[in-house]
Amino acid sequence: MSEASATATSVRLMALDLLAQREHSARELQDKLAARFPELSVDAVILPVVEGLREDAVQSDARFSEAYVHYRGSRGVGPLKIAQELRARGIERTLLREALAGVDWDARCREVLLRKFSVRAKAPAAERARWMRFLAQRGFEAEQVRSALRQLDQDQDSEA
Repeated sequence: MSEASATATSVRLMALDLLAQREHSARELQDKLAARFPELSVDAVILPVVEGLREDAVQSDARFSEAYVHYRGSRGVGPLKIAQELRARGIERTLLREALAGVDWDARCREVLLRKFSVRAKAPAAERARWMRFLAQRGFEAEQVRSALRQLDQDQDSEA
């Protein structure tokens, strides 16, 4: 076995180890491999290994995006923040939109609000503004926040 193929094999094994732990985007995988093998050329060795893993369907940006949206969404993070994080990880806009489309963000926004605050009927405007700021910081769109507050008001009106 030549030295070049031995190097590519060790890079592939490291990539498989990383992917066994969790899904990675292609850019994340490339960056981690470049950090672990600083003496190797990214274009000559690492990039072909990552491309080979993509062709073999071992690495998939679509799978990574879906898993990432599920994980971060379940932690109470909104679509704007998740989209920003995915773009930073090299995910294309079409994959990003597809991954985000599978979630009811209005309902998720309402869940986050109810989990964080003890909401009550006829809350003062200052308290409602605090709720809105919190949800906006978590990455929810303004319309999703307004929808969550409207739904909350409707639920409390129907209980009265």
